[in-house]
Amino acid sequence: MSERYVLDGSAVLCLIRNEPGADTVKAALPDSSISTVNLSEVIAKMADLGMDAHLIDAVLDPLQLPAIPFDVAQARVAGLLRPATRSLGLSQGDRACLALAEQSGATAMTTDRAWGTLGAASKVMLAR
Repeated sequence: MSERYVLDGSAVLCLIRNEPGADTVKAALPDSSISTVNLSEVIAKMADLGMDAHLIDAVLDPLQLPAIPFDVAQARVAGLLRPATRSLGLSQGDRACLALAEQSGATAMTTDRAWGTLGAASKVMLAR
């Protein structure tokens, strides 16, 4: 069984923009999912760049990235992560990604180096 990943918005944007680390994200894509919270962040960033809904869909749809609804159990985990992640500057979206990864037994993938200091409680892979 291959490793499963939950992609942070930064990892998806890295792939879309073909930034350093995009190959790592692309390789993990078939075994990845994303929280609807992080998907919303990605869409918001793309909209900030002036992309309309049709163009955003044209970019995201080919990724075939399953979007997992943010549920009560994830909300609880994400909320409880706040004290441990506040000093690292992790956002609600970051914690949503970590919560989904924990819930699904997957590895959270991000480009945010601060996540590398989270410790053994969370499985994290830095795309770059």
